[in-house]
Amino acid sequence: MQHPAGSVSAPPSSDASGAAPPHHSSRPVHWVVTTVAVAAVLGASALVRPSAATAGPPRPSDGDPAASRPMGAPDPGKAHFPVKCGRAGADVLEEGSADLDGDGRPETVAVVRCHSGMGTPPSGIYVLAQGTGDDGEPRVVETLLDPGEGINVGEFAVGGRTVSATLLGYSSPDVPRCCPDRKRRVKWQWSDGKFVLTALPVPGSV
Repeated sequence: MQHPAGSVSAPPSSDASGAAPPHHSSRPVHWVVTTVAVAAVLGASALVRPSAATAGPPRPSDGDPAASRPMGAPDPGKAHFPVKCGRAGADVLEEGSADLDGDGRPETVAVVRCHSGMGTPPSGIYVLAQGTGDDGEPRVVETLLDPGEGINVGEFAVGGRTVSATLLGYSSPDVPRCCPDRKRRVKWQWSDGKFVLTALPVPGSV
């Protein structure tokens, strides 16, 4: 896959083989505009409060994520993410790889946030393609979730052409950043040359 370089706002383009790479835009999912933007994208179902088991900050995966990374999949440890962390640097909390666009070459999806000794910085979710330059540095070709949305990520998985996650958010600025009081399971699925964001049904809904 010859992924386009440059701004994440650039439109998709095709490579020499005609395969369309992931496009470079995603709809906002900020909890402040849940009833407007998110409801339009994810449906009108009410968000539910997370249980105590999932309300805390996301945690790094156990073991070595590279052990399950397919050969040839981009290594997020070598990527530069568009996260403004100052001197703190960014941590890759979760990663998963799959051939999301079906071109025979795996992409890697990474959950990233600024390093912090305390507190819960917001997370970003990025799709990486293998670099083609001399350094071979993986490139961010899609931002599924921008840290600017102020959202944390709980459960996370990549498989087939789908990225799924539990988004943890806040009903108001008064809610402590340690304790998100809203959650929603969502998925991004590669379809017709782009990632389509949908929400999974709320537990107990009809």
